[in-house]
Amino acid sequence: MKIDTLLAAAAPADVAAQARELEAQGFDCAWTFEARSDAFLPLAHAAAATSRLGIGTNIAVAFARSPFSMAQIAWDLQRDSGGRMRLGLGTQVRAHIERRFSMPFDHPAARVTDYIRCVRAIWDTFQNGTRPGYEGPFYRFKVINDFFNAGPIDHPHIPIYLAGVNERMCQAAGEVADGFHVHPMHSVGYLKDVVRPALDAGARKAGRTAADLELYSPVFVITGETQGEMDEMERMVRRQVSFYGSTPSYAAVLEYHGHGALARQLNGLMREGKMAEMAAAIPADFLEHVAIIDKPGAVGQRLRERYDGVLDRVSLYMTMGGEGNFSRWSELVQAIHA
Repeated sequence: MKIDTLLAAAAPADVAAQARELEAQGFDCAWTFEARSDAFLPLAHAAAATSRLGIGTNIAVAFARSPFSMAQIAWDLQRDSGGRMRLGLGTQVRAHIERRFSMPFDHPAARVTDYIRCVRAIWDTFQNGTRPGYEGPFYRFKVINDFFNAGPIDHPHIPIYLAGVNERMCQAAGEVADGFHVHPMHSVGYLKDVVRPALDAGARKAGRTAADLELYSPVFVITGETQGEMDEMERMVRRQVSFYGSTPSYAAVLEYHGHGALARQLNGLMREGKMAEMAAAIPADFLEHVAIIDKPGAVGQRLRERYDGVLDRVSLYMTMGGEGNFSRWSELVQAIHA
């Protein structure tokens, strides 16, 4: 099992310093996320400051960019990092794609499948000079000249990960992706009973199985040296879980655990802006399914016990030095690598 971490956007010098520290600590990969800031810019600073640390996006919003622009920036980062780039893509949800990014959103699983195939066709042209000829149901790549061709690089294989929760998106990942970004709001039962069978169903279309994909997930953790610290982290986790649970895309996990009515309740509370009531509505038993709850020194071992054979890579759902009460990073790395 690999131990990764999240890398928040910051000033270039701060990102570089943090990346060097993560590499020295022994982390396997640092993933950025697209929220308040672009997901790619911090990776350029991290790549320049390190020599071994993997870098990746978890996630970059696919439909916010054309396949060519996505292919180009990933290619640049793969070249500049010496082959350490992982391209993690997600579809986001209709409201944000249409009303925040002003881009089309329809048939998201089919569209992202076509998107990934188009990105790979562009990379094939960059590396091998293949004549552009890709035309899919949503995207096309039919023209280029030397002025726009990035040209070959030493490590042309860039693993593409796809994020998803529901069965149809898992099937898409199984069919066309190299890896799968498991959403942090998950349970081991949901992964075994819903996610892996759906990945397998998609993978069979490409003549492979779910075992051919690498699965990574950030994991919610409730921990602290004191009960007060644990209570504070529980409030943070409850707030985040309730936010995800209020979105219809993530209702499947609640429904799997018998809390389908809660998904509708959370959605209504979100519309009313009642964030405190949302967090309080998360049942304790569901929290135990989606979070590791233990003292800091035991977190690494608990992660191994829960996810060994289920996930290939894990990280905590927090950044080093960010929110939260976790300080045992070296112990965490050692426990996972043991």
